[in-house]
Amino acid sequence: MAGNSHGHTLAAWTGVTITVIGFCVSGAFMVMAEPVGFWAGMVVVVLGGVVGWIMAAMGLGKQKPTTQGRQGHKVAGEPAGAES
Repeated sequence: MAGNSHGHTLAAWTGVTITVIGFCVSGAFMVMAEPVGFWAGMVVVVLGGVVGWIMAAMGLGKQKPTTQGRQGHKVAGEPAGAES
């Protein structure tokens, strides 16, 4: 996965960090038997996903692949073995 920079973006790091904090908050309040705190932590978990999605939409996530190959060659539009 390191070859395609999967998850190495500001949007990914921010979303995952917020989500982990939410899981920690939920876990702590679950052990303390406090349902309101547990659900507040779950709201933070969802907020982490929303923040990551918004940041990716703003251009801070992984960029969409182009039609260029690795060496700059154009990728064929037909499947392998197709004859023209």
